[in-house]
Amino acid sequence: MSHHLTAFALFLTAIVAGLGVSAQEAKKPASAPASGQELSKKQVDLVRKVNAYFNQISSLKGSFLQTSADNKRQRGKFFITRPGRFRFEFNPPSKVVIISDGKYVAIQDRDLNTDDRWELSYTPFRALLQQEVDLLRDASVLDAQEADDTIAITFEDKGGDATNRIQLFLAAKPTMHIKAWIAKDAQGFDTRTDLTEVSVTSEPDPQIFNPAAR
Repeated sequence: MSHHLTAFALFLTAIVAGLGVSAQEAKKPASAPASGQELSKKQVDLVRKVNAYFNQISSLKGSFLQTSADNKRQRGKFFITRPGRFRFEFNPPSKVVIISDGKYVAIQDRDLNTDDRWELSYTPFRALLQQEVDLLRDASVLDAQEADDTIAITFEDKGGDATNRIQLFLAAKPTMHIKAWIAKDAQGFDTRTDLTEVSVTSEPDPQIFNPAAR
């Protein structure tokens, strides 16, 4: 199951990055700002733009590409509905599905018939999945930059746990949309997930967020 925890942490997805994964499947992390760095007014404004983007979205769907340090790539599709619900499915031959019903995250391997669960509140992405997204209030924002029409926000758990650190990338033009993220695992290594075919959608069937449904 450690391998599949890695897969998810690498994805949002990357959501359980702090739970512990295999270091050889992760990328060496880039240097990051130290905790406690004071943000400039411009940086605060960028974070508020990101907050506004997430707050105007109720449901998203799309595809993802996860790349590990050894260049192993895995693809899949995802559905996200705020607050708190998501579903990530890896393409065959993988039979791993990661589901959140808004309270718990379930990582199911249907080959091994396993179903491991953690509270959503333990994951670093919870700040982006709340009813009202406010990273300045609910996370420790370490850095915010805009270059080449891309906004990059680095944040971590309020407790300052670097193993819960996320670097989020959003396109700023022509319209803002989420592009990718890098999640740090418990070993201090990073893995990147890129999103494609992302679109705003009507709320999907609630059953897809039910871990008991097959």
